[in-house]
Amino acid sequence: MSENNRMRLLWAGFMAILAAGVGFSIRNGIGGQWASLFGFTGLQVGLIGGAGFSGFCFGIIIGGVIVDRIGYGKLVITAFLLHLLSAGITLIPSAGMAQQSAFLALFIGTFTFSLANGTLEAVANPLVATLFPENRTHYLNILHASWPAGMILGALITLAFGSWSWKAQLALYLVPTVIYGFMFFGQKFPQSAASAKGLSLGDMMKDVGMLGGAVAGFFLYLFTRDALGGNILKGLSGNDFFISTTWDYISMAAGVGFLAWVAIITKFAIGHWLLFVLFLAHAIIGSLELGTDSWIEAINGTILSPSEGKILFIFACAMMFGLRFCAHWIEDKLKFSPITILFVCSLFAIVGLYAASGVTAIGMAFGAMLIYSVGKTFFWPTMLAVVSDRFPSTGAVAISMMGGIAMLSVGQLGGPGLGYGKDRFTAEHMQANGQTAALLANSAEKKSKWLEFEAVSALDGKKLEEAKTTEAAKRTPEQKAMAEAEIAGCRKLLRTDAMLPIGMAVIYLLLLFYFKSIGGYKALTISEEEALAKA
Repeated sequence: MSENNRMRLLWAGFMAILAAGVGFSIRNGIGGQWASLFGFTGLQVGLIGGAGFSGFCFGIIIGGVIVDRIGYGKLVITAFLLHLLSAGITLIPSAGMAQQSAFLALFIGTFTFSLANGTLEAVANPLVATLFPENRTHYLNILHASWPAGMILGALITLAFGSWSWKAQLALYLVPTVIYGFMFFGQKFPQSAASAKGLSLGDMMKDVGMLGGAVAGFFLYLFTRDALGGNILKGLSGNDFFISTTWDYISMAAGVGFLAWVAIITKFAIGHWLLFVLFLAHAIIGSLELGTDSWIEAINGTILSPSEGKILFIFACAMMFGLRFCAHWIEDKLKFSPITILFVCSLFAIVGLYAASGVTAIGMAFGAMLIYSVGKTFFWPTMLAVVSDRFPSTGAVAISMMGGIAMLSVGQLGGPGLGYGKDRFTAEHMQANGQTAALLANSAEKKSKWLEFEAVSALDGKKLEEAKTTEAAKRTPEQKAMAEAEIAGCRKLLRTDAMLPIGMAVIYLLLLFYFKSIGGYKALTISEEEALAKA
C-alpha cells in the first residue's frame, strides 16, 4: 500500500470521527434549549445525551464482527446514510409538541447518530491499527485527536451562531459528514493481520471468550431494560407495561443470548483474564471521559457563567487535541509504556475533577481544566493500542467490542447517572437548607429515577433555566434558592465523579506490577501470542 493511500485513509478516519465530535458538541450546547422548550429534567437531558453513545455500541460491535468479512467500504457507506437519517429524525421536534413525543424523537434521532458513529469507528480503529503496526499508540492518538477537534468546532458553532435556531445549529454537522464521505471514496483498504491469516470469527473471539461476552452482555441487558424498555416502548404505550417483570425477562434474555452466542462460536472459551480487565477498565473510561464531557460545559456554566463554561470546554478540547499528537514523544523520551501512561493519566484526572469542584473564578477553572485535560487525553486511544498490541489475533473484534462496552457504559451509566446525580444533589442541598417547599413548588411532574437509586424530586427544567437567566438582583427567593442549589449540586457531582479515575488508577497500578513480573510490556505478533497461549 502506498504512503499516500495510507495517510489519506488515516485523515479520512480523522474527519469521520471529527463529524461525530461536532454533532456531540452541538448537542451539548443546545441541551439547555431543549430543557427550556420542552421542560425536560436533568435526567431526561442526560438520557438523550446517553442515546448519543448507546447506539454506538451496536454500530461498533456489529461492524467489528463483520468488517473483516464485508470490507471497510460498505460500512463507510452505511454510516454515511445513517448520519443523514439521524438528522431527519432529530430535527422533527418543534415548539408546542408534547414532551414525550419530543423526547422520543430526540432520543431516537440521537441514537441513530451514535449508530452511525459506531459503524465508522468499527472501520477507523482497526484500519489505523493495521496501517501503522509499528507505532499504534501514536497513530491511534492522532486519529482520536479528531474527537476534541470536532468538539471545538461544535462549541464554536453554538458560540458564534447561538442566535440561530437549535435545528440550524445541529444541521451543520452534516458538513464534515459530506467531507469524510468524499475522502473515503475510491480508496484501497488493507486487511487486518488476523483476517490476512485466515482466522475465523470464532478464532478471533477466543481471547474475548465468555468473560468478555459477559461484560458486553451485561451492558446490553441494561440498555434493553432501561433505554429501550424504559424510554422508547413506555413512551409509545403510555404506561408501564413494557418495563414490567415481563420486559425485564426479555432484557435478561438479550444479555444472556449475546453471551450464549459468544460461547457457541468460541466453543465455550473462557477468554483471557487481561482482556476481561481491560474491558472493565474501558467501561469506566467511557463513563468518565464521555459522560463527564457530556455535562462539563453545563456544570462549569452553572458554577461560573454559560459563556465561561463554553470557553472552558473549548480550552479543554484544545488541550486534548494538541496533547494527542504527543503520545509518541511520551513513549520515546519519557520511556513510558502504554500502561504507565494510563496510570499517570488516572492521577491527573483525579486531581483535575477535585480541583474543578472547588473553583470560584475563571483563572482557577482554567487550571483545573488543564489538569483534567492531561488526564483524560490518552485514555481511549491508548487502551485501543494496548488491546491491538497484546491481542493481535482478535483483529477488529476486541477493540470494537471494547469501544461498544464503553459507549454503552456512557449511555446507561455515565450520561444519565451524572444527570441523576445533578438532580439529586441539587434537591438534597435545598432540603438541607430548609427549602423543601421551594423544591416541591418548582419540581418537575416526573421524579428523577436511575437504576436502583431512590427517586428524587427534580427541579423543572423550564423553571430552573428561567431562574438562572434572570439577573441575580431580580430573582425571587425561590429562584435564588434554585440557582444556588444547582451550583452546590454540581460541585458535589464533580467530587463524586472523581471516584471513577480512582478505581482506574488501582487497575492500572496492578497491571504495571503484572507486566513487570513478566519482563515488561511489549507488542506481540500473532505467532508470539500463540506461543504464549501454549506456554
